[in-house]
Amino acid sequence: MTACAIYARKSTEQNDVADEAKSITRQIESARAYAARKGWTVDDTHVYSDDGISGALFGSKRPGLARLLLALRPRPPFQVVVMSEESRLGRESIETGWTLKQITDAGVRVFFYLEDRERTLATAMDKVMLSLTNFASEMEREKARQRTHDALLRKARQGHVPGGACFGYTNEPVFDGERRAHVKRVIEPRQAAVVTRIFEMAAAGTGVKRIAAALNEERVLAPAPRRSARPHTWASSTVRDVLHRELYRGRLVWNRRLRDRGAKHVQLHPKDEWVTGEAPELRIIPEALWLAVHERLAASRAVYLQRTGGHAYGRPVNALESPYLLTGLLSCGACGGSMFMHKHDHGRASSSRRPFYACVVYHQRGRAVCKNNLEVRMESADQAVLKAVERDVLRIEVLETSLAKALDALRPYPDVLDGQAQALRDDLARLDAEVGRLVNAIAAGGELAALMAALHDRERRRAQLRMELATLDRASKRDDGVGPGLLDQLREQLADWQGMLRQEMGPARQALKSLLAGRLIFTPHERDGERYYAFEGPGTVSRIIAGLTHPQWVAGHGGDHAATR
Repeated sequence: MTACAIYARKSTEQNDVADEAKSITRQIESARAYAARKGWTVDDTHVYSDDGISGALFGSKRPGLARLLLALRPRPPFQVVVMSEESRLGRESIETGWTLKQITDAGVRVFFYLEDRERTLATAMDKVMLSLTNFASEMEREKARQRTHDALLRKARQGHVPGGACFGYTNEPVFDGERRAHVKRVIEPRQAAVVTRIFEMAAAGTGVKRIAAALNEERVLAPAPRRSARPHTWASSTVRDVLHRELYRGRLVWNRRLRDRGAKHVQLHPKDEWVTGEAPELRIIPEALWLAVHERLAASRAVYLQRTGGHAYGRPVNALESPYLLTGLLSCGACGGSMFMHKHDHGRASSSRRPFYACVVYHQRGRAVCKNNLEVRMESADQAVLKAVERDVLRIEVLETSLAKALDALRPYPDVLDGQAQALRDDLARLDAEVGRLVNAIAAGGELAALMAALHDRERRRAQLRMELATLDRASKRDDGVGPGLLDQLREQLADWQGMLRQEMGPARQALKSLLAGRLIFTPHERDGERYYAFEGPGTVSRIIAGLTHPQWVAGHGGDHAATR
């Protein structure tokens, strides 16, 4: 019985549609019906989907597709993948071709049920057709993006809502007869009152962090979060956005931000491409209050820059070079938020400020959102994590086991080798027959030059096939066990990584990031009146043993081990 996997994708997430009516659901149901007609069996554990994700995104940004590709190693549990059409796999030609090649190279066949067609890469013509199809999909994506941009541009210039919701307003449709002509914004009184209160607090000198904490403490209305699973609460960044949104002063601004290839990273268009206009009917904040707030913000920023010598001291652009070992690597076990470096004054001298790790949600959103006010000395946390990593991850027993598993995964399976060898023998037999016919034609006095050229071509191909058969034969007899030489290299690698963890902050942080497969969860506990943190998280040794195995093997077979205290 042929095992079948299914992959479905839709670019726009359908949050307001019942599950049974979603395009993703319909794609999966149609793929199941197609598989049933073919006599294939679909395993529910191998039904993969990405809802609300652009076809231009790949890798970790497409979790469903990433899980499908991960299932291909070391040996795929299915022989066929079914999807509606090729564009579901992707709309970016280079990435789509590479993804399809990974699937077919694993011995898995790909079918599209809308065309009842299999996509193969066996011949040069197959690869040309794939390139043309992907090119057409990418061109259609670019045209659709341009059509959408032009339509939104017309709406923005007419003062209509080009899309999206804004706190303080509701979107109401305007009808021309029975047809919806456009959408307009209308002030929502309860939300507008919250916006006004934020501006009044800021004008009185209250900082954004304290404003957010006060609003959360009173459970005041808050904007919907970008991620639906998060609570509707205020953060200092949300308050800051409110204070800088010009719509509240009755001024429309559109086309300010650019989203590249459907990604979350936001860039700004040049100012001459912005679409602006006046909308006095949407004014919530009086101009005098707006100017008072921004004069105070400008004054506060000037004082801050004067104290720091003109440096903003924001997060690094690449978010990698933190001066602290664990920032960006910790999560609060109480709320799931990040933990950050927080300093306390322990004397008059600035040198006495001691650094701690603390929950950023508690400090920025207040106790109403997270009650975890426990702080841990940075030095103590750093040492505890390093000891746990050395104890649970950097152990020779762990590395030996992981290396053995990696080598075993790389070793070809006998049935795969047998199939490849049989295909080569069939090709060799066909070439032998062709060579025999060519020799007979030469003996019969045929076109000598053409026949000799054809004969030489067949002979070169036969020699190549014999070499490939010999290589397969050696591979089937090879023993890739962990020998003394590899063990010596492994111990050297272990010593190098242990040394990196004890170096200065920069190299130690990079080494630690390579040994963690995710964030460390710091969960607060209390025992006998004493509060403390217990932490755990996934570790990996894949980077250590990658260089000791086949170059094609990169992270994924190294084995995961929890670093716990």
